[in-house]
Amino acid sequence: MDDSSLIWDDGALVTIDQRGLPHEVRELRLGTVDAVIEAIQVLAIRGAPAIGIAGAFGVVIATAAHTVDGVVDEVRAQADADRLAAARPTAVNLAWAVRRVRAEIAQGADAVLAATLDMLAEDGRVNRAAATHAADLVQRLCPDRPLRVLTHCNTGRLATSAFGTAIGALRVLADRGAIENVLVDETRPLLQGARLTTWELAEAGIPHRLTVDAAAAWAMATGQVDCVLVGADRVTVNGDVANKIGTYSLALAARQHGIPFIVVAPESTRDPNMATGRDIVVEERAATEVIGFGGVATAPEGTEVFNPAFDVTPGDLVTAVVTELGVVHGASDRSGDDAGTGENPWPGKAIADIAHGLYQRGWMPGTAGNISVRTGATAVITGSGLSKGELTEHDMVTVQVADSTPIASSSRKPSAETTIHTAAYRATAAQAVVHIHPPYATALATRSGASDELSFLRITDYELIKGLGGTDPAAIDIPVFPNWSDVPRIGADIERYLTDHPAAPPVLFIAGHGITAWGDNLSQARDRAECLEALCELVARTGRRQAFGTRDENLEIGLT
Repeated sequence: MDDSSLIWDDGALVTIDQRGLPHEVRELRLGTVDAVIEAIQVLAIRGAPAIGIAGAFGVVIATAAHTVDGVVDEVRAQADADRLAAARPTAVNLAWAVRRVRAEIAQGADAVLAATLDMLAEDGRVNRAAATHAADLVQRLCPDRPLRVLTHCNTGRLATSAFGTAIGALRVLADRGAIENVLVDETRPLLQGARLTTWELAEAGIPHRLTVDAAAAWAMATGQVDCVLVGADRVTVNGDVANKIGTYSLALAARQHGIPFIVVAPESTRDPNMATGRDIVVEERAATEVIGFGGVATAPEGTEVFNPAFDVTPGDLVTAVVTELGVVHGASDRSGDDAGTGENPWPGKAIADIAHGLYQRGWMPGTAGNISVRTGATAVITGSGLSKGELTEHDMVTVQVADSTPIASSSRKPSAETTIHTAAYRATAAQAVVHIHPPYATALATRSGASDELSFLRITDYELIKGLGGTDPAAIDIPVFPNWSDVPRIGADIERYLTDHPAAPPVLFIAGHGITAWGDNLSQARDRAECLEALCELVARTGRRQAFGTRDENLEIGLT
């Protein structure tokens, strides 16, 4: 097979059966929904991006199977899509990919296939972009020397559709002559590192050594590891990372020894609807994977087994999460410091990368919205009148936090909404602010802020409230500020309120306009804005009517 691990051929999905590697490279041809589900569940196809795209091809097969004389039985096809999405619970990519293509079922199998092939091509581009960003970061953190990199499980073209994520970064680094050696964890109990990663590294000509999982910490302690690169199956709003079992212990060891721990994954692995890692369902697999090896029993008969397929690494142990958009958690967005090195790099690229992602989602349409990062007594903010989809790191303005005025060296004009950002910086400990116009949150802000006075929107009993950074995980009162034509007046209202209410949540609405969120770093501010939009979408879709009013009014929730 070529660089792609998934191929569509005459009505069937063709792939490598990963169970046979490295000693047998056998082709697997899947022509039914049940065959695709079984291949995912028995790990003939594995890796979060790969099972997502395989699931999408399964929807193609389902739609074709339930089409008679050009008419699709949508109920049966959608039922098969449900089964595909549920084949494995931990990796978010599977449900994401199935959801993305099932919208085309009514248009027929050809429409679903076209959407899936677009996703397949996109995955290759996304992986290369994420891998390149990760390689750039590794070389910034570990400059001027050939690198000894440790990796876990398998994150190459077998785990994606092409090129790979963490292994993709190793390929980029190797092409640059920056790899001395890769230390590969065997990855018990199914040995994805020993069987698959070593096979891919050998195929790519990258020098490597295999080690038992338990030796990784000692390798770090004895100076044999410069950096850890891993993939991910799900990344939550707060930056927690679900990945192959054993990842958490690597992160702990890396933190102990001051070694960068970098996660490389596509944006589709980030789950804006899951607040923290505590909410992740961790798949537990069969005892037979642990009590024996190669068909030979190694434990006494009847031994009970604990066999989680994944673990969840807290975000504060992760140096950076890197996607096709660049660093989205940690590293270059940590209060302006580059991964804790004490340097204060220009944050323009990180701002531009996040702006591009929000623009693609329609949340910063045209020239609307702005993002900023505090840099001591100043803040760097997106310039006025610029399309956020074309923004570069040079399209930023540096302003004084004290009075919002641009410093003399700024060649562009700051947006009038700069006063909203600086108000948050003066009144709180925020290090980054995101001001955007997502549809559901903007609609709720419009509905709840018709008056010329400060009002509040109370939202209760949604799990996502935890992701907003408030003091009560079960309920939140979000201020809705009047949308004055004199924007500095909005900023003054915000500063006055936040100064008087230091425990206020780090999110707010502006009636008929949009939302503002802030945090300790750029990704946290962005994630809180994403979480608020997801929460507002839940309110809209569930039909639950939330309460509006002033602080002194009785804000009771009614149900429609």
